[in-house]
Amino acid sequence: MDDIDAMFSELLGEMDHLSQSLSPAADPPEADPALHRESTFSIGFTDLNESLNELEDHDLDALVADLGSKSTTQDLTTHQQNSSLTDDQFAPPAMTQRSEAAAALPQTPNTAGVQQRSEPQTKADKIKMALEKLKEAKVRKLIIKVMMSDNSSKTLMVDERQTVREVLDKLFEKTHCDCNINWSLCETNPELQIERGFEDHESLVELLSEWTRHSENKIYFVSRPQKYVMFTDPQIFYMWKKKTDLTGINEHAKQLLLKEHFGGSTLIVPDLEGMLYLKEDGKKVWKSRYFVLRASGIYYVPKGKTKSSSDLACFIRFDKVNIYTTNNYKQKYRAPTNFCFMLKHPCIQKESHYIKFLCCDDEHTLLLWVNSIRIAKYGTGLYKNYQAAVKRVSTLQTLQSAAHKVSFTDKSRSHATGISPQPGPSPSKITGVEDYSHEPPPDFIPPPPPGHTHI
Repeated sequence: MDDIDAMFSELLGEMDHLSQSLSPAADPPEADPALHRESTFSIGFTDLNESLNELEDHDLDALVADLGSKSTTQDLTTHQQNSSLTDDQFAPPAMTQRSEAAAALPQTPNTAGVQQRSEPQTKADKIKMALEKLKEAKVRKLIIKVMMSDNSSKTLMVDERQTVREVLDKLFEKTHCDCNINWSLCETNPELQIERGFEDHESLVELLSEWTRHSENKIYFVSRPQKYVMFTDPQIFYMWKKKTDLTGINEHAKQLLLKEHFGGSTLIVPDLEGMLYLKEDGKKVWKSRYFVLRASGIYYVPKGKTKSSSDLACFIRFDKVNIYTTNNYKQKYRAPTNFCFMLKHPCIQKESHYIKFLCCDDEHTLLLWVNSIRIAKYGTGLYKNYQAAVKRVSTLQTLQSAAHKVSFTDKSRSHATGISPQPGPSPSKITGVEDYSHEPPPDFIPPPPPGHTHI
């Protein structure tokens, strides 16, 4: 009985200590919410002013117009609601009728002149207005700097409704690249020496909101040849156990594999398993274990157990983590090879014991694990991204082919008649994004950033 009383007293003491630790002795000074909010308006810049100055003129005009239209609509709705409430409650019927008649009268020239003078004329005026409207906007917007391999950059304005696919379309317009399915937006974290290609269906603003305020992370626009390798070469993932040469498989057999594993009611995850090296928490020590991939996560075989499902222990689940490839971990963490990958929550931006490190024997094994984990995590959504990307490329190729035919026909007619064609307005491009003024094509197509492993 004395033991029970002692345990109960100890429990009460622990609860009291916990409650005291949760209630601060003095309230900390409140941070300025406007300053915190402004810091989240741009990515890759020191402040919002710098990011707005980097925007091209037509992008800045579009931003000001968009914010202005939203602000005007909201103000008009609020004014109408307040006027209706005031008139109904307090105004006599005769005064209400006179007010409605006055509202129906056309606007006087003086008022129109005031509105005309209030329109921003210089870039500084536009930036000032954009700063004010951004703080009032209900739809979150970001001004981001996207890096190219030669350290040049493109500045874009994106909002929370846009997917990575839509931002890629904007970059296609700005860079005039070939628009193939391998182009990706990739985040790099120099502190952890990792990178990850964003998936096309993800919200870019939501992804970037996970970064810390003074993060040194960067966004790259790169071509990643392995982005959709699980669909262009599905035999690598679903026939890897066969010892035969898989490079000679024909297109019909590939389509059958895709239909079998992605065309049904349920997704079939690659049956992947094998020895990997696991980094111990807080140590630069790696130990080999036998791992098995399942739809829900990665499992391992404990010491002294068999590979049967009943003996498998859960290593990590995919619902709260993303997968990242690493750079030079053989030197950083004394890994057995440089073919490593990491699993962590996107909010973790520095070293933590919640991060899981795994190392493969070779590049091919790394390719199998990283992309098989992507299949298990994103499921049929990944296949829909691939189909949308292929459709987008096909549409652009058709438009380009039609443009070449028109150009060739015009040249042939001019040679036949001896009359040079008069220049006319260029046909507008049909895209799923807003129009941009034409820029001269660059002298390069941005290759992947140096020193990165593209998986």
